[in-house]
Amino acid sequence: MPDLDVPFWLQLAHGFTFFLVVAALIATVLPLLRQTAWWIRIFDFPRLQIVGVLGLVLAAGLVLEWHRPTDGTYWGPATLLVLLLAIGYQSFRIVPYTRLVKKQVEDSTLQDGRRHLSLTMMNVLQYNKQGQKALQVLQEADSDLIMAVETDLWWLEQLKPLEETHPYTCHEPLDNTYGLLFFSRLPLHECEIKYLLDDDVPSVHAVVGLADGHTKVRIYGLHPKPPAPAEAKTSTKRDAELLLVGKTIDQKDEPTIVFGDMNDVAWSHTSELFRRISGLLDPRVGRGLLPTFHAEYSLMRWPLDHVFVSPHFKVDDMERLPYVGSDHFPIYIKLSYEPHDKEKQEQNGEQADVEDHQEAVEKIQEGFEEEDEEEQEEATDPNRKKELTT
Repeated sequence: MPDLDVPFWLQLAHGFTFFLVVAALIATVLPLLRQTAWWIRIFDFPRLQIVGVLGLVLAAGLVLEWHRPTDGTYWGPATLLVLLLAIGYQSFRIVPYTRLVKKQVEDSTLQDGRRHLSLTMMNVLQYNKQGQKALQVLQEADSDLIMAVETDLWWLEQLKPLEETHPYTCHEPLDNTYGLLFFSRLPLHECEIKYLLDDDVPSVHAVVGLADGHTKVRIYGLHPKPPAPAEAKTSTKRDAELLLVGKTIDQKDEPTIVFGDMNDVAWSHTSELFRRISGLLDPRVGRGLLPTFHAEYSLMRWPLDHVFVSPHFKVDDMERLPYVGSDHFPIYIKLSYEPHDKEKQEQNGEQADVEDHQEAVEKIQEGFEEEDEEEQEEATDPNRKKELTT
């Protein structure tokens, strides 16, 4: 029974605060599970927002005097301690993407412009019709490489003027929100569109020649499906696609860049596993979050658009570009090719162990198995096929 000596508004404040405590703690604990269900993996994303809620309820608990034992019980102090532990854990996962830690990819010291490479990644939002604004931002950024995703034939026409300055192209416009356009000012020695797992999700695989005339850089441009009810019920194929590329990179030792809208955050278990498997570095570490999604909601943002680089590179510049009418901000990076410091930069990276490699193999296998199951469902169920095509 409610304590009649306590005002109703105060009982309501205690109850509402405790409800927020439970919700924030659940949101903290669920990502620790290695399950791929979308409703679990979705909590990988808003760690910063969860910290905000944890901080607010901690402050509210102090105002409500939860730090004082009540009737000989210590539920209040215990709750506050758990909140502090949750804030500490969430902060531990976020801190690497702030300026409080050492940069994983060091600042450029190279003056030779022929060994620089710049690129822009832009998710245009297929239904966004501000094509001229997007084109203007891309032209002002003037990067060597450009990848625009969620691009259909309409977007190809809007961005076609880029071909005047970026004549080397590799396009796959689609009307399913997974089309992509790839423009390069630098020569493409190879460029291929591949469908790694989903038969409706393309990716770019290219080799770009730098202006020095002899350095070649391998490029991967990705845009896997997110774990969301309308897209994919699990993160299995998203994770498998990223790790499949990571295993491919692990088998080579060449200048490499992987970039795109990964539909995953840098601090997720899968992103960290990808970096360990591939040996690539994250330029965000030590430079700041640079959140790119959601462009229209400043309190609900996290980094979804990424660039990962091999230790051959250093960073000359990295920034988030202006709003273009999409739900994503574009991201720009300028790199310098400095292979003489490769061994030094490798020490900044994360090393994969036997368990990491085994986990990656298992996740890739699960991704192909899930794709096979969906293809069988599509072949046997006309309604399923109609659902996928719409």
